[in-house]
Amino acid sequence: MARYLILIYGDEQAWDAVPPQELEARHAAHVAFAASAGPAILGGAQLQPAATATSLRAGADGRPAVTDGPFLETKEVLGGYYVVDAPDLDAAIAMASRLREATAGRGGIEIRPLVEPN
Repeated sequence: MARYLILIYGDEQAWDAVPPQELEARHAAHVAFAASAGPAILGGAQLQPAATATSLRAGADGRPAVTDGPFLETKEVLGGYYVVDAPDLDAAIAMASRLREATAGRGGIEIRPLVEPN
């Protein structure tokens, strides 16, 4: 088994404009995803808005420079994630494909294998 990070991206302004019924449907879809994935989900969470992010970059003096917000100006931001245990990438893709964000047309999903400790 391998561990994969499923990153959920989308447009924050579009997320903020979603009607309450769709928010409830999205929540229900994540509950259903978690139920279907069961113990394969090792962790996950919804993130606070990108405006609450703090970024570190190398400063001119070689020390970290702290700035507010994400690194890049972008329309899509990271909204949440799952860490899953799957036999291979195909299984991780099949799992992530069940997420509503994979088919809703408002953002997307990125899947990355985690580096396993030696």
